[in-house]
Amino acid sequence: MPELPEVETVKSGLEQRFLNKKIVKITHSDKNLRHPLPENIKTILKNASIKSFYRRAKVLFIHLDNGYSLVFHLGMTGKLVFDISTVAKHLHKHNHFSLYFDDDSYLIFNDIRRFGYVDLTKTDEIKSLSYIKTLGPEPLTDNFNAKYLKEKIKNKSSAIKLAIMDNAIVVGVGNIYACESLFKAGIHPKTPANKISRKKLEILVNEIKKTLIIAIEKGGSTLKDYVQADGSLGYFQHEFFVYGKHGEKCKVCDSQIDKITLGQRSTFFCPKCQK
Repeated sequence: MPELPEVETVKSGLEQRFLNKKIVKITHSDKNLRHPLPENIKTILKNASIKSFYRRAKVLFIHLDNGYSLVFHLGMTGKLVFDISTVAKHLHKHNHFSLYFDDDSYLIFNDIRRFGYVDLTKTDEIKSLSYIKTLGPEPLTDNFNAKYLKEKIKNKSSAIKLAIMDNAIVVGVGNIYACESLFKAGIHPKTPANKISRKKLEILVNEIKKTLIIAIEKGGSTLKDYVQADGSLGYFQHEFFVYGKHGEKCKVCDSQIDKITLGQRSTFFCPKCQK
């Protein structure tokens, strides 16, 4: 599933290619995505130009010059690509929404499992959207810090991994990056959140930020379906210390990486490095 670094990487790729371009044609399949397309989407989008791009958590907004924003959520297998050759021929049937621009370029939303969605909203109403207004801070902002995290989890006895994956506490720390950050902070993923010291939380917050920054620089993690908007792969998976390494030796201490399930998600950790 694309996480924050993957969506941020897609956003950057689209910014470089589509700013100020005018939409001249819109097509879509007859298959349902997670939510149905707005009935007036073609009318609103046609002849609108792209002003800017915005990401909040894992939701991507394309701001238009007519006061509306196009909304994309990639779900589990969604891709936004602008080179048709990056979508294998047998996968073209999963192209569900396409924009065509006045310079003959195009942008395609391809989603095999159709858990993603495409939507429209008025740009000045984004912050009041139900799925936006309940979100916690972005992890790479100053609003996400040890003092804030300590306060948010002071009454939470649930596992720290579940706490940092809770979008109401902080957005975008998905399964991969939670596992990697906890390893680097030396914190066992099952540790009760309210039992972690302020000093340890400072380390954890710092490692979350560093992990996400490096992941964005590497273009995200390509494990199954994710590719960048130009079709190229992400390379952060080559930096993994624990994620997906069950049974392998820890790069730090040579202990065997272990795996448990937390919140129905596979959780990887080193039993010696993470206490």
